[in-house]
Amino acid sequence: MTRHPTDHPQFYLTAPAPCPYLEGRQERKVFTHLIGQHAPALNDVLTHGGFRRSQNIAYRPACEECRACVSVRVCVGDFRWSSSLKRQWKLGQEIIGARLPAAPSAEQYDLFRTYLETRHEDGGMTEMSVLDYAMMIEDTHVETMVIEYRRRGPDSFITGMGEGPLLGVALTDQLADGLSMVYSFYDPAFSGFSLGTYMILDHIMRARQMGLPYVYLGYWVDGSPKMAYKSRFKPQEHLGPNGWSQVG
Repeated sequence: MTRHPTDHPQFYLTAPAPCPYLEGRQERKVFTHLIGQHAPALNDVLTHGGFRRSQNIAYRPACEECRACVSVRVCVGDFRWSSSLKRQWKLGQEIIGARLPAAPSAEQYDLFRTYLETRHEDGGMTEMSVLDYAMMIEDTHVETMVIEYRRRGPDSFITGMGEGPLLGVALTDQLADGLSMVYSFYDPAFSGFSLGTYMILDHIMRARQMGLPYVYLGYWVDGSPKMAYKSRFKPQEHLGPNGWSQVG
């Protein structure tokens, strides 16, 4: 069995492939393995350096002629509520998110498939089997969790759990300085307000309650409509050549 050192990680570069965000461009990624007892600390350091996690792999763009992908984190302590975000938060009070261990379920997978087929039918994740999904959730050596969102019930204030069908799921890593939203999905048929926006707001509130200064949202891609929503959450910091700097 191949073993990878965890105290001195080795980095690898992928071959060029079509960019999923900007048409006509090629992407490359640099990646390393997140395994063993040092994985949580390494995940912290690499996230601060603009890496993202997928299962037991940490990766970041390494494109030769493009720097459109920018790592984004929301500044929790100074977060500003716009009128539209206040409205979304108020409408979402009928929903509650329950923090659970990182374990997959058939109900999660069914919602995951519905979300992909409705919102990302041309994406690479549409080929994921139930086993692939299970690996995405539980194949990790870092501190992570699943947050399941459902409607509030009469006992939710006691149990912290919602009732009824599953409406949304967030796979989230807990870092030393924040929460990193690895992947999230929700019921596209749910009407009334944006569940995607609500889940980000919920993470901001969770981070505040935990005394964590940041919520990491992954990459904002200049010129990609898919990523435009991330600019709503301000102030935020972007990672540039000289480190993190606040924008907005």
